[in-house]
Amino acid sequence: MKQKLSPNSPRARSAGKHLSWVLLGVGAGAAAGSVFAGSVSALGAYFARRVVTPDAVPHQDIEILALVPTEAGHDVIVSADKESSAPGRYSLLFSADTGHARLGEPKGYRPGDGTVTRSVEKVYFGDLSTAVRGRLSGIVYDSPADLGAEYDEVNIPILGGMAPAWFVPGEHNADTWAICVHGRGANRKEGLRALPLLRRLGLSALLVSYRNDGVAPAAVDGRYGLGATEWPDIEAAIDYAINAGAKEIVLIGWSMGGAIALQVADKSTHALKIGALVLDGPVINWIDVLSHQAKLNRIPEAVGRLGQWLLAHKAGRWMTGLAAPLDLKILNWVERHDQLRMPTLILHSEDDDFVPIGPSEQLAELNPQLVGLSRFTRAGHTREWNVDPQRWESEVESFLHGVLNAPRPGD
Repeated sequence: MKQKLSPNSPRARSAGKHLSWVLLGVGAGAAAGSVFAGSVSALGAYFARRVVTPDAVPHQDIEILALVPTEAGHDVIVSADKESSAPGRYSLLFSADTGHARLGEPKGYRPGDGTVTRSVEKVYFGDLSTAVRGRLSGIVYDSPADLGAEYDEVNIPILGGMAPAWFVPGEHNADTWAICVHGRGANRKEGLRALPLLRRLGLSALLVSYRNDGVAPAAVDGRYGLGATEWPDIEAAIDYAINAGAKEIVLIGWSMGGAIALQVADKSTHALKIGALVLDGPVINWIDVLSHQAKLNRIPEAVGRLGQWLLAHKAGRWMTGLAAPLDLKILNWVERHDQLRMPTLILHSEDDDFVPIGPSEQLAELNPQLVGLSRFTRAGHTREWNVDPQRWESEVESFLHGVLNAPRPGD
């Protein structure tokens, strides 16, 4: 039989003291767990919010060290990294994008100094001599006029207002319109690289803007929809093209623009008029991209998964700012491979460290009848044309010739 302790006995006081320490430990553990859980939630929310929020100020990661006169004009010396020393022609956007210069191939790389020298082919606007920081871009040109093309500035009605677009009329294939859809954080200038080829093919070209890209009106929530909400703006562009006489549409999309093009091809009321898709560094599966970006930024796997959950569920809207959750499953074309019904050419670099090539490979393997994959190297993300413009144009030209000249049902 156990002896009953008096509350004031030494043993009772000792037991009570021990219990107090245990409870204190439990409380401290709970508090630590709460802090950890709060940190995970905060980091997950930050990650999710960054994915869907347009950058207010462009990140400038290149130092502009000197502008050197040459017999041909000027060279610029900048800090060397993977992008600034890459082969090809690029744009240097400087002074918070208030300046734009076109750069030629790298002329000199000095590993000891950590610098690279490139020729300045043209300064479109801004004072490069006073610039100290900038960023490299694959867009190259500033308007269709830089390619000698006559064009019209047109406005396409979308939800919230008018989306400006450049229209370049075609010639012998003028009733086939190529609609160029830029990627996340870019604008309609991205499609200018395709313009020389489109003009040779005689196609009409429409280089569009869409919600939240800084040219078109912003969405109500001011957030990207990763393709799930932007596609109606491209549907509006197709409406415009058909009303202007287009009989066939080709969609050309870069990065997130590829994800948008896939949604248009799937949901458009004009799907039968879309003859082909050309996708450059496209997002085929956002779940894969988000997982990759989490690893790249050393975000714990659990935090990355939480970020995905916040994007996809109604409860996460107050953290992400989205007006409605995103259905990441409908943006996964690896799983939906059998639902892609249009001839598609994917151009993707094996060293793309922003949107990995894996899902593009899988889609091409799972739907080989309709999807072709052209592999590039050393191009990074959506810079296949910059590294090898001749090959890019040759691949796209061959594909479009085969698709557009193929017999159509009822011919």
